[in-house]
Amino acid sequence: MGKASTEVIRVDPNVGGADAARRAADILTRGGLVVFPTETVYGVAARADLPDAMERLRRLKSRKPEQAFTFHLGSRDDASLYVPGLTGLARRFIRKAWPGPLTLIFDMDESETPAILGNIDAGTATGLFHKNTIGLRCPDDPIAGATLRGVDAPVVAASANPAGMPPPSTADEVLQMLDGRIDLLVDTGRTKYAKPSTIVRLIGTSYKTIREGVYDSDIVDRMAVLQLLFVCTGNTCRTPMAAALARNILAKRLGCKTEDLPGRGIEVWSAGTAGGYGAVSAHALAVMMRRGIDVSEHLSRALTPDMVQQADHVFAMTESHRRSILDMAPLSEGSVELLLEGEDVVDPIGGSEEDYEHCARVIEKGLQARLQEVNL
Repeated sequence: MGKASTEVIRVDPNVGGADAARRAADILTRGGLVVFPTETVYGVAARADLPDAMERLRRLKSRKPEQAFTFHLGSRDDASLYVPGLTGLARRFIRKAWPGPLTLIFDMDESETPAILGNIDAGTATGLFHKNTIGLRCPDDPIAGATLRGVDAPVVAASANPAGMPPPSTADEVLQMLDGRIDLLVDTGRTKYAKPSTIVRLIGTSYKTIREGVYDSDIVDRMAVLQLLFVCTGNTCRTPMAAALARNILAKRLGCKTEDLPGRGIEVWSAGTAGGYGAVSAHALAVMMRRGIDVSEHLSRALTPDMVQQADHVFAMTESHRRSILDMAPLSEGSVELLLEGEDVVDPIGGSEEDYEHCARVIEKGLQARLQEVNL
């Protein structure tokens, strides 16, 4: 690619930019440098497996060969292509923050990098796996996402500014700094946040906020929490028992007390599709007390879309509850399941204490299976 004036495509973000995304993907595929908008700042991208493209990007950013660039993904599902064996913590950040303004840095084992590198030569790879870490980002911008999905190769990107200059939030700022040094600029106006992404480093089952950006450390901490939600109708018997039993099982699994679970980043909640009225039923209270579990302080609460959307796992007592949950929060389909696969947990309301005891045993059966699937 030459160094003539940069091609600029201006797009109304309210209309769409499919043609611009195809043009950007084509130029990236052929080894060019493309600047596209993200929700944070404008980014300059290159194919990671083409040494000449990577060399141009390094010169533009004044980065040494060992300095890292971040892989940019067109779909959050692509993370597993770069990081095998994602931890539960990593999956929580990905589910809650992507697409979005969060860059994740993963520690990698040396034995894992060859399969990921594929056809990337050793010299180029030096700036991608810096000290056995890899950075991934999935931007929340339709043109950025479509562009990245249109390139059948790994793509890296960085803020579209030379070293020492502020990251650009408008296309005019990009042109002032990079006109003639990039091949294409897609202009959609000012970016949504006009500030950098937050950077979090994942180290096994722990994490550290490296840089606050759109998200501050408090938001990062909330994203890291594993949230389990149990849903029935009135939230006075089945789900209070399920939540209490789940806390007990998880505490034993971790070797801690149930009251220590929040400190371990685990929250267990319950709610009802028609909840919000009253305390736990007397029979449910008695059944739990026989197990040494006190649920006397439980108060029924009504299910809300926010509860569903924030939960990592939502366990419904019946198929009708599952459908109600998805009507309320359709985008949460991947996290909503029946507690008992293919079977309803029958409501014991109005029954004897023995009926509640049977219900508790059915719930325990479901929990033993489901909680084994929960990646802490």
